[in-house]
Amino acid sequence: MRWLHAAGRGLLVAAVVLTGYVASGVQADGARGGGRGPLTLATAGDLTGYLGPLLDGWNRTHPGEKVTLVELPDSADETRAQMTTDLRGGGRGRFDVLNIDVAWTSEFAAAGWISPLSRDRFPLDGFLRPVVDTATYDDRLYAVPYVTNAGLLLYRKDVLDKEGVPPPRTWAELEEQARTIAPKHGLDGYAGQFLPYEGLTVNAAEAVYSAGGSILGDEGERVTVDSAAAREGIGFLARGVRDGWIPEKALAYKEEESKQAFQDGRLLFLRNWPYAYVGASAQGSPVAGKVGAVPLPGPDGPGTSVLGGSNLAVSAHARHPDSAARLIAYLTSERMQRQVLTKGALPPVRTALYEDPELIRRFPYLPTLRASVRAAAPRPKSPRYDQVSLAVQAVVHDAMTGHQTPEAAVRRLARELADISRRG
Repeated sequence: MRWLHAAGRGLLVAAVVLTGYVASGVQADGARGGGRGPLTLATAGDLTGYLGPLLDGWNRTHPGEKVTLVELPDSADETRAQMTTDLRGGGRGRFDVLNIDVAWTSEFAAAGWISPLSRDRFPLDGFLRPVVDTATYDDRLYAVPYVTNAGLLLYRKDVLDKEGVPPPRTWAELEEQARTIAPKHGLDGYAGQFLPYEGLTVNAAEAVYSAGGSILGDEGERVTVDSAAAREGIGFLARGVRDGWIPEKALAYKEEESKQAFQDGRLLFLRNWPYAYVGASAQGSPVAGKVGAVPLPGPDGPGTSVLGGSNLAVSAHARHPDSAARLIAYLTSERMQRQVLTKGALPPVRTALYEDPELIRRFPYLPTLRASVRAAAPRPKSPRYDQVSLAVQAVVHDAMTGHQTPEAAVRRLARELADISRRG
């Protein structure tokens, strides 16, 4: 999943939208003197091209608290690696504010790399409820949701209309349409993000959650994946490749490759983030005007998406933690969140924006996205999330390529996750 990228990818989206809102009195817990001053914000590479000019707006109105943007690599894994290297260094690192993937909050908090925040400094009641959970660890707030995301099922509306069938609500309907309708129109059936990287962790977790299962419990201390639901979810993905309605080429897809396949008119169905809907519907796209979006299907009805997006956190080594927290409050204000959507096509965290008629006219997928976010679940919480994700990717990829049965894959994953928990 491209959750560390702009335009909603992702998994962690890397956008910072800045104008002139001042949030007075916002301070990180334990702030050293509550000082104010210049800041450095670390984020993944800005793929939208609008970040720099908006930072100029903040810097004009906050001359004593100017923000320097540090763009890390486009890859989520590389971004995380550079952040953690800096945070592990001891002393004062380069970064004051971190735009982190929602799945990293527990790991960064448990390691002592980010500072807890006072809940009463941020109007969390105005946020979509599930996103707040991604910013907490051990019942404390360690970050503030900045951008959210949920997976959607994009489909070729023109093809299904021609066939006289509605978009699928269940796995059985998805499988049937991908297997029978797609070939009639020269299309591949279904794809997600199936290369062994973070995107596969997301797709696998969605399949397990949609079947009623889970992967970890108790902040990563309890392994729960060895279940009939997990076998059903992973079996669904493996069966798709085996039976051909998931093309083998999709085993090399990340967000952008899968988006391009759909946008080029080669796929009937695609699981991706909302940015893919925006791109496929844009002027000049070969499938513009032919795209629909619905919640992800599950075994018996709508399934469960994994929450994507990013949270803003204050580094434990921040030079000016009060300014850092003020910046976070500013970026998550309703006015700035509106710009997150209108200028970056990124899903905001503020509930009211999903009910705005003007925004719905401009972004017709918003009601579907809101329903998906409200029903979504976070990736497994663990202070060793990087190891957990690597294990999920490797095991599920082996199941999808036919190297292990889904049953054997689930047993192996349970053993590997238990080992990770014990090593921790």
